[in-house]
Amino acid sequence: MNSIVQGVRSFGSGALHLIRTNALTLALLAAALVFVMLLEDVAEGEIMRLDVLAYWFFVQTLRSDVVTPVMEGFTSLSSVVVVAVMTLVVAALAPGKAPGWCVTVNIGGAGVLNILLKNIIQRPRPDGFRLVAESGYSFPSGHSMISMAFFGLVIWMVWHYHEDDVMRYVWCAVFGLIIALVGISRIYLGVHYASDVIAGFCVSIIWLVFYTKIIAPLFMPDLPVRKSAQKQISPSP
Repeated sequence: MNSIVQGVRSFGSGALHLIRTNALTLALLAAALVFVMLLEDVAEGEIMRLDVLAYWFFVQTLRSDVVTPVMEGFTSLSSVVVVAVMTLVVAALAPGKAPGWCVTVNIGGAGVLNILLKNIIQRPRPDGFRLVAESGYSFPSGHSMISMAFFGLVIWMVWHYHEDDVMRYVWCAVFGLIIALVGISRIYLGVHYASDVIAGFCVSIIWLVFYTKIIAPLFMPDLPVRKSAQKQISPSP
């Protein structure tokens, strides 16, 4: 019995280690799979059940005079002006030779990718229940892509460079929540389907995996060994 328990524990530890060491690859594959599945449904020209349920909850059920200004505030976090200001903040606070340029190139690449995909797919925006004026195509959501690209890169910076373990988790959770709320706000305001938002997140995740592996290291210093990691690898006296 003990050998079985030890075997299960060893298997679990090995699987967990495998997931940790290949997290980016798994995230890329999962995001690509979800995007392709959504794209297939969009290509058929039908409204997905996912979009119907999201419309029912966020538009028909959740909309109110109290919630609308909050959602407008979150959607503005992906506007050009706000992203530009936040980029300046990152440039002033983050380590590296040129963190501001790191963020700028990241956002620029995500923006170009969004424009290309929208013009290739050409899905019309939802109509009849918009609270704000928007133009252009719908799939994938530009605001969702930009929020994931910007705040996702900030999460990457915080995770790798912040020395306080507790605050690293806190900040990553906060920025992750902001990403989700920006996407929800686009559905709530009636300018995107839920599938547009999820697709935007997926494309930016794929972009971020590439960007943080290939391009971001050109702007950022070598990753520091955090104190928690130092304790784990330091030899016992």
